[in-house]
Amino acid sequence: MLLTLHKSSLSENIPKIVITGSKSESNRLLLLQALYPELQIENISNSDDSEVMQKALKSTSNLIDVSHAGTAMRFLTAFFATQTGREITITGSARMKERPVQVLVEALNMLGADISYLESEGCPPLLIKGELLSKDQVALKANVSSQYISALLLIAPKLKNGLELSLEGEITSVPYINMTLDLLNQIGVKTSFEGNTIKVSPLKKLNTHQDILTVESDWSSASYFYSIVALSPIGTEITLSSYKRDSLQGDSVLADIYTDFGVATLFNNNAITLTKQADCQLQTVNCQLQNAPDIAQTIAVTCFGLGVGCHLTGLHTLKIKETDRLVALKTELEKLGADLHITENSLTLKPHKLFIADVSSPPSEGLGEDTGEAISTYHDHRMAMAFAPLALKTNLQIEDAMVVSKSYPTFWEDLKTLGFKITQ
Repeated sequence: MLLTLHKSSLSENIPKIVITGSKSESNRLLLLQALYPELQIENISNSDDSEVMQKALKSTSNLIDVSHAGTAMRFLTAFFATQTGREITITGSARMKERPVQVLVEALNMLGADISYLESEGCPPLLIKGELLSKDQVALKANVSSQYISALLLIAPKLKNGLELSLEGEITSVPYINMTLDLLNQIGVKTSFEGNTIKVSPLKKLNTHQDILTVESDWSSASYFYSIVALSPIGTEITLSSYKRDSLQGDSVLADIYTDFGVATLFNNNAITLTKQADCQLQTVNCQLQNAPDIAQTIAVTCFGLGVGCHLTGLHTLKIKETDRLVALKTELEKLGADLHITENSLTLKPHKLFIADVSSPPSEGLGEDTGEAISTYHDHRMAMAFAPLALKTNLQIEDAMVVSKSYPTFWEDLKTLGFKITQ
């Protein structure tokens, strides 16, 4: 579906936006619930990825198709490896068949799993024959996706002797590993994370002090509203729920990062209010995003819309997402006139005087207006949502716009409640 976002300004009375539960937390808890059925969960994400997880975990079929859901592919690979007596083929979209999973497969096989490749070496589809995993020690490269690490940690309590995981090299996305360990702790699993070694003890019976675990709303989804506020006049406020000050999600670093754009975050009960207090005073914004790479697209587009530059590092995992996000960002921002340089690990956007505007004034003709270019999304939900706030500056077209359902199905409806003018 192609959507046109007409140059817009926000409504005077902005309602509170309720954002679905975190996909990251939801998928971890769904896997734990499959291992410990008595576990009860509230506010599960309504994203495509979480629906894929739920459907797969309940399925009795020997063929599981996760489509574009990378988290589901990794977590389910580990889960089905432990299901003694079941033989499963797990596959996905054409892009999923290009995304590497070898690091995880090798680790599981070293623990006693029986997993083989059906097409390309190192990538799905996989044939998984469920086994009783007898070993309790394994080493894993730490500078790849943290989802490999979390997949192993989530099944560890069900292993006879638990798991000792040695991480080799610099660890990527530590907050997501800590999220997994914290959720394990909440259901009664004893864990330790010292240096490059993680230990998880076995757990035979669920032991949680909470009858129901409530999933916090998704901070990655909140990033698009931070961008909207940053691109809006001083005094603009948007309230989002449900969020915690002591969040487990790495992307909660948004609250600190967006102070550089003049956006303040007020925590009140289970909600946050974002307020534009000042214009960005920096010529170039610098961010190390190794622990929060999913917000790189949002930050880059925010900077472009404000006319400021940015230098973002720690982005090496973006090349193996739904698309190569660094290449996609470069291609789409250059359509609008950006001067952008990327490496394997970084993105540098130069300031552009044409886009430095007084954001306190009403929208005017400008930013990309003469290009007539539509933004390609490459089957990547975050490309669609990251570029959407630019409609506060210009008309935009978003190709394959419903790809947002992967993580945030009501995104376009929520933008309309803010005052965005969107037509199909």
